[in-house]
Amino acid sequence: MSRRQFILTSLAASAMQASPLKALAQQAKVSKQPFRWVPQADLSILDPVFTTAYITQEYGELVFDTLYGLDANYAPHPQMAQGHTKSADGLTWTITLRKGLKFHDGSPVRAQDAVASIERWGQRDPMGMTFMAAVKQISAKDDGTMVIDLHEPFPMVPEALGKPASNIAAIMPERLAKTSASKAITEAVGSGPFRFLPAKRLLGSRVAYERFAGYVPSPLKMAPSFTAGPKIVHVPGVEWHIIPDSATGIAALQAGEVDGVELVDNDFIPLLRGQPDIKLVKRSLPSISIMRFNQLYPPFNNKAMRQAILAVVNQKEYMIAANGSEYPEYWNAHCGVFVPGSPMDSKAGMEALDGPRDFAKAQALIKAAGYHNEPIILLDPVDYPNHHASAQVTAALFKKLKLNVVVQSMDWSTVLQRRNSQAAPASGGWNVAFTAITGTNNLDPAGQLGIRANGKKAWFGWPDDPKLVQLRADWFKAPDLAARKKICEEIQKEAFDFVPYIPLGAIYSITALRSNWQDFQLQMPLFYTLRQA
Repeated sequence: MSRRQFILTSLAASAMQASPLKALAQQAKVSKQPFRWVPQADLSILDPVFTTAYITQEYGELVFDTLYGLDANYAPHPQMAQGHTKSADGLTWTITLRKGLKFHDGSPVRAQDAVASIERWGQRDPMGMTFMAAVKQISAKDDGTMVIDLHEPFPMVPEALGKPASNIAAIMPERLAKTSASKAITEAVGSGPFRFLPAKRLLGSRVAYERFAGYVPSPLKMAPSFTAGPKIVHVPGVEWHIIPDSATGIAALQAGEVDGVELVDNDFIPLLRGQPDIKLVKRSLPSISIMRFNQLYPPFNNKAMRQAILAVVNQKEYMIAANGSEYPEYWNAHCGVFVPGSPMDSKAGMEALDGPRDFAKAQALIKAAGYHNEPIILLDPVDYPNHHASAQVTAALFKKLKLNVVVQSMDWSTVLQRRNSQAAPASGGWNVAFTAITGTNNLDPAGQLGIRANGKKAWFGWPDDPKLVQLRADWFKAPDLAARKKICEEIQKEAFDFVPYIPLGAIYSITALRSNWQDFQLQMPLFYTLRQA
């Protein structure tokens, strides 16, 4: 019996803009029951500034708010901010807070809270660090006004303060924001549309939120769009039910015990597509699978070796190995550095991946690199299906190139520890590993860890390319969207020349919902647009 047949057999057995805005908020139809959700993982850290964990990012967008938000086209809009003014030289930004904002403990939101929150965020987040390097001082002019004085112009202040990718610039009370950036806060007090309920939290079992009655939605005359616009909640609360086993979660959805499951394995698609009371939703922000090289040691410290592998990688082979061929609508085998179809995406240099695969070119590059049959340690996470598939395809590819590949099988947690080691491959290090860059982190150079090429300070693999470093710095200073797009074209071309990693394709998550729910956020599960039909 195949894995899919086993799962399906088991399941079958077990399943077995308005005005005024305040008036709009009051008139919003609120369902009687909370929305019951099976998230991708349990929530263990309550600080969206401290960690990059995606589950904490999802929690953070519910409980906290940011000064700006991004719409579905990733353009910034004032959120907690009423608006801002900018000096003619671009060195002083004055941001005014909306009136009436409150934290969940009842205290008013003040500019002093925003200042302390941003300063702490700027010590943890890569874009925040770049922003703070341009800052001379951030101060509170009064309780409702914050002033940012810069050493040099930083045109992307709204984008930085509103970025939805981890780490988010979550505004919290000053007393919490004064916590060391190297220590996670343990008290969840935000000003977002949902309030965290610590008394109802059961580690490994349940996380609960309730609609925050004191939340003041944005007055912008626009429909809610991603993290921008009025966040008007239509449910009394949200319950996260922690169900690690996929089949059990799907069975709970079929039985009506939960209303949604965040991640649906492809194996369940045939079963769920045939059920009228369940609908499948393709998420709009994919994870991009990547092959990462250790550039501290031979043979991949030589650019020619990395270019050789790029010349023969076939993204379609990787996507079919990881996802199967039945549902190509849930993956993309024409994927560059950024999310396909997003503002920073381009075709620049894509012939490196979309052109004919050239084994003769690869062999010539391997020879030019001086490779002499040194062992290549390839880490294979056997308990992580997508990355395990990537490892298997790559091992076969290396053998075809007559490379001396040594596959070392281990679980994912061991891979995470091993890949951080800068030891030589023969002494417990590695040469090739696999991971994915998730969701919003693929939108632009701010959160894209794969293109950070500042040597031993970079993400694992530790690429060292001054040109990529400079292009990324230039992007932050670009005056407008057109200039940023142009720089991202240059970033992608340089990435395909220097090869800090190889993108293996984009995989779109699938969410399942009970059919009586509508207006689910495609970017991430934020729940403040969700309503019963």
